[in-house]
Amino acid sequence: MPLNLASRLTRQAEARPDAAAVVEPLGYDRAGKRRYRSITFRELDEDSDRIARGLRAWGVPKGARLALLVRPGIDFIALVFGLLKAGTVVVLIDPGMGRGNLIECLAEAEPDGFVAIPQAQAVRAILRRRFPKAKWNVTVGRRWFWGGKTLAQLRNKKGSELLSELTIPEKTVLTPFSTTADDPAAIIFTTGSTGPPKGVLFTHGNFDAQVREIQDFYGIRAGEIDLPCFPMFGLFNCLMGVTAVIPEMDPTRPAQVDPRKILEAAGDWRITQAFGSPAVWNRVGRYCEEHKIKLPTLRRVLSAGAPVPSDVLRRMKDCIHPEGDIHTPYGATEALPVASISASERLAETDARTLEGAGVCVGRKFPSIAWKVIRIVDGPIESFDEIEDLPPGEIGELIVNGPQVTRCYVTRIEANRTGKILQGRGERGEGREEGGRGKGEGGAFDDRAAAEKWPGNESDGSVWHRMGDAGYFDAQDRFWFCGRVAHRVLTPHGPLYPIRCEAIVNRHPDVFRSALVGVGPPGEQRPIIIVESLPGKMPQSPEAEKKLLMEIRQLAASSPLTAAIHDFLLHPAFPVDIRHNAKIFREKLAAWAERLFEK
Repeated sequence: MPLNLASRLTRQAEARPDAAAVVEPLGYDRAGKRRYRSITFRELDEDSDRIARGLRAWGVPKGARLALLVRPGIDFIALVFGLLKAGTVVVLIDPGMGRGNLIECLAEAEPDGFVAIPQAQAVRAILRRRFPKAKWNVTVGRRWFWGGKTLAQLRNKKGSELLSELTIPEKTVLTPFSTTADDPAAIIFTTGSTGPPKGVLFTHGNFDAQVREIQDFYGIRAGEIDLPCFPMFGLFNCLMGVTAVIPEMDPTRPAQVDPRKILEAAGDWRITQAFGSPAVWNRVGRYCEEHKIKLPTLRRVLSAGAPVPSDVLRRMKDCIHPEGDIHTPYGATEALPVASISASERLAETDARTLEGAGVCVGRKFPSIAWKVIRIVDGPIESFDEIEDLPPGEIGELIVNGPQVTRCYVTRIEANRTGKILQGRGERGEGREEGGRGKGEGGAFDDRAAAEKWPGNESDGSVWHRMGDAGYFDAQDRFWFCGRVAHRVLTPHGPLYPIRCEAIVNRHPDVFRSALVGVGPPGEQRPIIIVESLPGKMPQSPEAEKKLLMEIRQLAASSPLTAAIHDFLLHPAFPVDIRHNAKIFREKLAAWAERLFEK
């Protein structure tokens, strides 16, 4: 059945032609008031049509992979929809992963071209040997020595040099390229917090399900005004008939956001919804608390990308509309959204249990999701028949299935074997009987086309994704997260789970965060808890350090979860992800601890 995600934009343009679709900040006027640039739904739909028409006229083939490296704003959103309408596959990479990882991921994606700002095109030209297939290159801005087209030429507003090449009349009404739910739409990379970043293939059907589920679950209505502090959600806004007000911030550095800029846009446009990472709401909530600022029109806050601390939820709830709430959707790049819980539910009930070591409750599943907690298996699960369902209360690995769950990786494709489970025919959501895994041992495909046709890569629900998260279901069918499967510590007396153990130690008033790590071979690991103090609380003398460690040891001894842990270390500053300052690189801490104990 034909499906192109951009068709949702066209429908919104028909229903709300003159309403603002995207708003982006400019400078300030002489009076110090912020100026904005905006585009309506009709203008955005027409602009993306022009871009798609220009790509087709130039000869860009359906299915071409085009890496998009453009700053968030109107051009970014228009380009995504134009690329989708033209039937291309958009390659999206978070610049926050660092330049080295970014270049490596781009090379692995084997793009057929780049749609990028001049600085990125210059780097691409210098490193051209890393991108041998990059033929279709579009510069968003001034083009220099690297050739290709400019965005202005694709738009062809004033009869550019591209006009003579056009085979499609300029005023032709564009119909999105003939795509189906199973056709590739984008490649988005994982964060790489527990291994090298991997390219995840999204289909038009995956995205369409995401938009539908998010809008229905949270009751988002056309005509609302959203402040998306993450570029992808700005795209979703346009598909839901919601005005997206792009804030002035670096989305790759949310922990450094200026809260005044967020509050300025929120007040100027009387936003009703906002989406951002916990790092954003941490800064905004603290600023509002300190300056006694309220956001009376804001009724719905969404936060994802990293765990959301209780104090962040509490501060944000205090500054938004009294009937509003904060929601924390749970999932992963490969599967989002999976579940959700509100701040009201967490603060009133589950967070108290989290402090006692129960894990973090991520809530109830979205209606379209099927999920299971299965006995943990280290390594591939070759057949769906091999899984063992666990009862509520027993910790295992979460696996999920649904229309928003992606079906394969197209880089680091050996991960298809370890991260996916194929389900045979015979019941809802089934796939191929043979359960094959592509060419070569362990899914080692010969080319990218084979990766895109990995067995089960159709919208028949045949692929279950292994979340890599350890946890359990409670009696209300809520999932409680206890830590990453790869981070559990396998001692001679059984496994220890990081989130549960760390919660006990984190109750100490001087502790900012802690990390459970294991030293030694699996099954014989020595559990160690490493502690980072709050700013200004790091012991400054051997006596003070001894006193703090003694208090932490006593606290750990008070809980059966941590009573068997006897080794504790202080660390000045944990290695964490540069975006959120939240995801702890436990592997690095484990290596650090092992070196100390070897001395």
